[in-house]
Amino acid sequence: QLQAYGGGLVQAGGSLRLSCAASGLTFSVYYMGWFRQAPGKEREFVAGVTWRGGSPTYADSVKGRFTISRDNAKNTVYLQMDSLKPEDTAVYYCAADRSRGHVKLGFADYWGQGTQVTVSS
Repeated sequence: QLQAYGGGLVQAGGSLRLSCAASGLTFSVYYMGWFRQAPGKEREFVAGVTWRGGSPTYADSVKGRFTISRDNAKNTVYLQMDSLKPEDTAVYYCAADRSRGHVKLGFADYWGQGTQVTVSS
């Protein structure tokens, strides 16, 4: 019910835009988040946004470089990633839950399948 796409290979300093399309749920009432998991590391929260698109929250490691947004008319949440670094390399997942807390703690009801982002140095 969540389909993430837009990953790829990019050089350090470059940009990518991830998208996550939702189906089968009332998208506009869900808090949406992005997570990532690098090889050998635990999954970590990257960014989240409320159902209205306000109060974006970011991990310290991506603040000022990543921007989360959503379009409720298109049932889609986005993650604009600029000034990418090699340490941003990971599989990126989108998540949805009615509870902001559940998303941030990694207990969301819905998860996308993940999209690979690789940043070369």
